Amino acid sequence: MTDCKTPEERSCEKAAIIEDLRTLPTEPISVRIATAVKLTGIPRSILYELIASGEIKIVKIGRSTFIPYRQLKRLIDGP
Repeated sequence: MTDCKTPEERSCEKAAIIEDLRTLPTEPISVRIATAVKLTGIPRSILYELIASGEIKIVKIGRSTFIPYRQLKRLIDGP
């Protein structure tokens, strides 16, 4: 399969892709438990206690547990 686009068309497409990347959020939507431990410095066991108490909300997808990044920010920054 050959690319039949002119160099100008390819250049415009590249510029559009770069612009799209600039508008993406710089913070993740969610992180796994291990990443939350590294980001916050809070021990894994304490994170699980905060999850059990309802202080941190989680999202389960299959067997994976994710913590919405905003939950971690709220925990550290306060309400």
